Amino acid sequence: MTIKLLSLSGSPVKGSSTEILLHEAASAIRTSLEGYAEVDHYFTRLNEVDVLPCQACGMAPTPDFCFYDDGMAPLYQRLVECDCLLIGSPIYFDAVSAQTKRFIDRCNCLRPADFEHTDPDHDFIKLLKHKRPGAMVLVGTDNGWFEGARRCIAGFFKWIEVVNEGVVTYKSPDFTRYGTARDDAAAMEEARSLGKHLAQRLKGNQ
Repeated sequence: MTIKLLSLSGSPVKGSSTEILLHEAASAIRTSLEGYAEVDHYFTRLNEVDVLPCQACGMAPTPDFCFYDDGMAPLYQRLVECDCLLIGSPIYFDAVSAQTKRFIDRCNCLRPADFEHTDPDHDFIKLLKHKRPGAMVLVGTDNGWFEGARRCIAGFFKWIEVVNEGVVTYKSPDFTRYGTARDDAAAMEEARSLGKHLAQRLKGNQ
């Protein structure tokens, strides 16, 4: 059996604390599922994906995911097919990064905006057949406010049929240094614990 894990980093920095904690959680998922399932882990930095901001077309792109064919195309397919989703973002102005928000906004058409199906003109394609577990990693500073970013991603999870299983919040002691989470034993353990929890949820979903 193969479990598809998708993890997305909204940090513009390679080797960032966001990326490190995402990888730690993913590693814990893989380790916890050894002997039970193979884990097909796909990781990408959203900063490296050529994505146009949502253009609010107002029309359904059915049968496609979107009217625009850009770097989102392969991510749509992976998002629809994944069994578990991890998203990480730094905190910028009390919210997610621009890279993260741009990705989220482009997923608007993955499900109907009209939940009662009373307006056929807005009956967007819906390929999300089942609920999947997911979690988030948020990285800020000591005086950072995490709730805005948490709400944004939590709302996105609900939109794409992902059950929010938890969040790792890491406060970096020095915003001028990259990857400080690697030296923070508590933060790394929190990410591992979240990964183990997600593995248990994945076993229950199979």
